[in-house]
Amino acid sequence: MLKKNVGPVDKILRIVMGLALLAGALAGYGAWMWIGLIPLFTGLLGTCPLYTVFGFRTCPLDSK
Repeated sequence: MLKKNVGPVDKILRIVMGLALLAGALAGYGAWMWIGLIPLFTGLLGTCPLYTVFGFRTCPLDSK
């Protein structure tokens, strides 16, 4: 399982941006807008592969 590295504010922004891009794609503004699937999925899953590669995280650390 992938570790969570996307915080709550980051999740909301990713989901909103992803939905906005997908709405644009469905409205016919361009096929490139399907890229909105990436922020939507990373927001819903709470993990971002690029954050893992670069060592970023926007979620609070576990106190364990």
